[in-house]
Amino acid sequence: MRKGRRLFLQRASLGAIVSMFDIGYVFPTGMATGASPERLGVSPQAVRDFLDAIAQSHIEVHSFLVARAGQIAAQGWWRPYRAQAPQLLYSLSKSFTSTAVGFAVADGRLKLSDKVIDFFPDQRPKQISENLAALRVEHLLTMSVGHASDSTPSVTHTQDWVTTFLSLPIEFRPGTAFLYDSAASYMLSAIVQKVSGQKLVDYLRPRFFEPLGLAEMRWAVCPKGINTGGWGLSATTDAVYRFGQFYLQKGLWKGRQLLPAAWIEQATSFKIQQPAGPQQNLNQLKQTSDWHQGYAYQFWRCRHNAYRGDGAFGQFCVVLPDLDAVIVITSRTLDMQGLLNLVWDHLLPGIHNAALPADVTSRKLLQSELDKLQLSLPSGADRSPKHTQSVVYTVEPNALEILRVALEFQSASCRITFATAHAIYVITCGIRQWIDGETLLPGTPPEFTELVGAYTATKRPAKLAAACAWTDQDTLQMQWRYYETPHFDTVTVQFNGDRMALSFLNSITQLSPVHAETRPVLKATRRS
Repeated sequence: MRKGRRLFLQRASLGAIVSMFDIGYVFPTGMATGASPERLGVSPQAVRDFLDAIAQSHIEVHSFLVARAGQIAAQGWWRPYRAQAPQLLYSLSKSFTSTAVGFAVADGRLKLSDKVIDFFPDQRPKQISENLAALRVEHLLTMSVGHASDSTPSVTHTQDWVTTFLSLPIEFRPGTAFLYDSAASYMLSAIVQKVSGQKLVDYLRPRFFEPLGLAEMRWAVCPKGINTGGWGLSATTDAVYRFGQFYLQKGLWKGRQLLPAAWIEQATSFKIQQPAGPQQNLNQLKQTSDWHQGYAYQFWRCRHNAYRGDGAFGQFCVVLPDLDAVIVITSRTLDMQGLLNLVWDHLLPGIHNAALPADVTSRKLLQSELDKLQLSLPSGADRSPKHTQSVVYTVEPNALEILRVALEFQSASCRITFATAHAIYVITCGIRQWIDGETLLPGTPPEFTELVGAYTATKRPAKLAAACAWTDQDTLQMQWRYYETPHFDTVTVQFNGDRMALSFLNSITQLSPVHAETRPVLKATRRS
């Protein structure tokens, strides 16, 4: 099972709809605003083709944005996702960590040739192997530590991640072999905190986040209060776009060179080749795989001379220097290559380095399609003639310690209440429509547990949009969309006389069978 998760990590790295065609998007580059997609060199028909391809695929996209020449040509969100909500970026966080290392190098706080063990004299093992002694900062950046397997599961299930990382055997000479390892990115975060005295998110705030006009950023921490580095950052689609635009402009922002252009070039150029798997041919893979174009400093090289930051379940920031373009996508899929293929096959042919002839008809049709973007709602009937009243159930003993469940049916909604000995959790679902809310119900939102480990970040209420429908007279199916993450829960309530069973199926389990359901089926009896 662990091998399967490692493979997944390696391959996946571990509401109003807004359109900016003619209203003018004020982007902080000082460039002109108000241009249509055609004037920016982006074909509205190509964007429509891209949206149609998404609709016909098995891939669930939550937002997209395409920009060229420093202006947004088109963007959209599939309701209930929305522009203002930060998204959990998973491994796209790594590219922000790389940026923090760049600032630390520019500030003279560290060098890429520095030995990793020298930063942690109190946490390194008593016996230092030759390979550990040879491990440098640059090896962490290029995922060439020398481990035989991903160290992340071992590291994140302890209380002291740095000590655990340094204690693991390094089988190969650092710098000689690529192996995707999120814990290496965590070590970069720990090093930046060590030399700056600040968490990564705080170190970046005055140097990067504030100059780019980004709001307060959230980043998960380990038990020792160090930002996780390789994952755990949340940012809006617009924030990810500004990040990509910053790199496209080689560190120049509103006339200020925030980060040396030489660092941007160094951080995004080819450094190490990813190996082919058993029975695979690397030359053939390079023709079709964006995971075999080379790795840089926590960035992936892509086909079409592009590079990207990406995160599990399809979080992308793709920079195309040859076209002066940035593409941002957030989604929920394991087929990340398939999603990139949709970009290359449908969107890329419509991006040009010169203005296109006006296409008012396609532009209006695109606007109409963007206005209608929405994820599928639960399907079924609005109501059941057998269940029209408020009901309360006593729940059998369970791991969630739920004592009672109450359902209150109204004309346009169903409110479900979970009661423990210490707390009440209420979620209101719209009848075939989204209703916003938030919850601290245990187990919400679903998370990719191999990256969560034992870290003790402060628990925040999970924002969600919830909807439901009756699939038959005795079965109510709810969908809880955690719109600040890629994930959702499908919650099924099955009624049988005075008995009720409530089951959870999270979207991670649906995508990946290696993730077993962790929440129990709640079995209950109606209270008289």
